[in-house]
Amino acid sequence: MRQPIRSKNFGGEILEKFLSLSQEKRNVIIDAALRMFGANGYKKASVSDIAAAAGISKAMVFHYFGTKKALYLYLINLCGSIMMNEVNEKFDNSITDFFDRIKMSSQIEVSVMKKHAAIPSFLASMYFENDEEVKDDIKAILDGGDDFRNKIAFAGVDTSKFKDEIDLKLVMKMLSWIADGYTKQLSNQSEFDFDTMLNELNECLDMLKNNFYKEEFVRIE
Repeated sequence: MRQPIRSKNFGGEILEKFLSLSQEKRNVIIDAALRMFGANGYKKASVSDIAAAAGISKAMVFHYFGTKKALYLYLINLCGSIMMNEVNEKFDNSITDFFDRIKMSSQIEVSVMKKHAAIPSFLASMYFENDEEVKDDIKAILDGGDDFRNKIAFAGVDTSKFKDEIDLKLVMKMLSWIADGYTKQLSNQSEFDFDTMLNELNECLDMLKNNFYKEEFVRIE
């Protein structure tokens, strides 16, 4: 699944008021906002609903974040930071097979979403958000993660396994399209069967590997 870039300090001094709260209080507010945005999208999710779900006043949401948009962008970058920190910590950079690297990063991302129940629906909603107020910001954030994604996919990879005529940039586009499809599927569900999704993704990757790799690098079952 595609990842946003790591967290930035949106909001300046206003955000510092939020960060001064205890971790427990921050988690309650973050979880409430993720759930409201995930269920309703950016436009329909009201600050009043977020405040009620978090058990605080509407005024306190503005006190901590300044605007609904600042809160929304903070959440996108926070989710990206959580994902990327986990990948950086657990990813085995000694793996040189392209498709094995994609499988490993996907496994790590799924493990994160299993631990943070409110993240999947928020990210699925965010990827297809078209509200004029935030869509350009979302695109900029997602585009900003290209370097990280390319590092995971290609750093130290043995590209000699690919057939000579294979365009690696096109392979990455295909994987992005596959990720879009799974994200769209998640956006239409209230409950997620991550294990089934991951197994299906791995089957797709194996199919691509069998078609894109030279014969001597394709495993014969």
